[in-house]
Amino acid sequence: MPSQTSKFLKFGSAIVVILLALGYLAYTGVQESKSYYVTIKELRGMGDGASKKRLRVAGNVQPGSIRRSGTNVNFVLVENDQILNVVYNGTEPPPDTFKDNAQALAEGSFGRDGVFYAKQIQAKCASKYAPQQGTPASVTSNTTAVPAGGNSSYN
Repeated sequence: MPSQTSKFLKFGSAIVVILLALGYLAYTGVQESKSYYVTIKELRGMGDGASKKRLRVAGNVQPGSIRRSGTNVNFVLVENDQILNVVYNGTEPPPDTFKDNAQALAEGSFGRDGVFYAKQIQAKCASKYAPQQGTPASVTSNTTAVPAGGNSSYN
């Protein structure tokens, strides 16, 4: 009996250690991948706490502010009357839709020097996919499709 109890304790201890290790890895993984979405105004008001968190901030790219050097890009985001200098040092070049006046989302950290250091950039060009001014978004029709031969019981 004592040897069977000893085996059970060893097995139980190993299971507990494995579960604790998996729990720790899951917790740290969630903490590292968690990012907070903030506006430029909220970012400025966070103080020193902003430099310790992974953040996402959005705005429009200020015309004429984009400076490229390989995969590194410096630009300015504008939201209402707030501006934010952004430095992107990523492994991939910015997307093709990253242009002046494009809506952009930068993910990274806010430096103590007042510059946002982005590790990832997403951009979309709102005018490219939006309906033209004065055109309804979708048009519905009450007509019935007629086969190519023109034969229809509605003629």
